[in-house]
Amino acid sequence: MNTIQKMIVKEITVNNKKHTLVLSGEELLLDVIRKKVHLTGTKSGCRKNQCGICSVILNGKVVRSCTVRMNRVPDNSTVITIEGIGTPENLHPIQLAWIKHGAAQCGICSPGFIVSSYALLQQNLNPSREEVREWFRVNRNICRCTGYKPLVDAVGCRCRSARSNGCV
Repeated sequence: MNTIQKMIVKEITVNNKKHTLVLSGEELLLDVIRKKVHLTGTKSGCRKNQCGICSVILNGKVVRSCTVRMNRVPDNSTVITIEGIGTPENLHPIQLAWIKHGAAQCGICSPGFIVSSYALLQQNLNPSREEVREWFRVNRNICRCTGYKPLVDAVGCRCRSARSNGCV
């Protein structure tokens, strides 16, 4: 049986750039970001809402884009991806802290963790180590390489950096 997918027009802003997209409402936000907006920093992992590799900020909230269908994304939504946090020429302090603390390891989970950390720091400029770990747990950010210490250290470094003009 042939099924015809209903196409919709969706207006979204990704990293401060407006996009008018014609797409199926069943398409996933992850695929739209990667294939229609052509930003490939957001990675695909489990595609089951479990690992956090695909994390983006949608209307101020961290979401795992691998399970967010476009028909559930409100018109005029705002999305922030890893490409919207710093640039290769001017890294964001959380990205610099990631490098300093060796938090990248293999790197596949780094975009999701950095986006998630960025969202945490928008809400809490001085989270405790326990709050950072809990944030990662609640947002399902998983890393199989680091043991989490360098990740938590990087967020803590960023917090100190905001207060003292340097990662101490």
